[in-house]
Parts: sequence; C-alpha cells; structure tokens
Amino acid sequence: MTIRTATPDDLEIILEHRISMFREMGYHEQHLAHVNAVSREYFREALVNGGYHAVLAEVDRAGAVGGGGVLVAAWPGSAHRTQPRRPWILNIYVHPEFRRQGIARAIMNELIEWCRGQGFDCVCLHASDQGRPLYEQLGFRATNEMRLDF
Repeated sequence: MTIRTATPDDLEIILEHRISMFREMGYHEQHLAHVNAVSREYFREALVNGGYHAVLAEVDRAGAVGGGGVLVAAWPGSAHRTQPRRPWILNIYVHPEFRRQGIARAIMNELIEWCRGQGFDCVCLHASDQGRPLYEQLGFRATNEMRLDF
C-alpha cells in the first residue's frame, strides 16, 4: 500500500469515497444525489485552491481503496486557539474488502502529520460509530461542541 496526495484529477474518486461513506452510515439515495452535487462543487475548487488537502491509499492492482482529507477553514480563533485557520479531517473511507488492514490508520497518520507540518495546534473531526475507536486510539477526545439541527 502507498499513500499519495490527491490532485484535482482525483475528484471522482474522492466523491465516490464520500458518497460510499454516507451510504454506509444509512443515508438515503435521494439525499446522496444532493450531497454529491454540493460536494462536487466544493471539492472541485478546494482541491485547486488549497482549501482541501486529500490523500489516497492505493493497493497494487486495486487502485485507490481508501482516502481522506483535511478541510482548512477560515476561523476567527478563540482564547485557546489563536490561529486564523482551523483544520477538520473529513471523508475517511476504506473499501469494505480492505478494512482491518491498517489503511485507515495510515491515512489518519498521514493527515495528522500534514496538519502538524502546516503548524496547526489541533485538528478536529466528526466521528462515526465505526471510526470512533480508531480516533480515540490516535488521541482524539470528545469536546464541548454542540449542534442545533433545523
């Protein structure tokens, strides 16, 4: 397995992983078509302007079997976080037949090191039930974030 930085030419792979992730989380196909359209618009630009740093895990003769990325958002800082940007890990996905082989961990380690190399003092993510154990093993912890759905 090798991990490489994704390019704008990898947009379709990134979208396929993202939609597969949401599908496995139980989202209905009618919602996924909308997510795909909005995601396509966002990632097409963000892969070019640096707003999204993505990596792909490739296996010989199987291609890109997993991937993930870091969204870098403008952020006003806080009392404890004074940087004007905030990184969020998104779209961690590995094809089912390649799971439990350390691929997601390798993707996460690559993204965490990229964030450190960019000078960030933290990185955030939203965890699915399946991903939570890995993220906790890597040192992530729950915070006080809350959400109001409309």
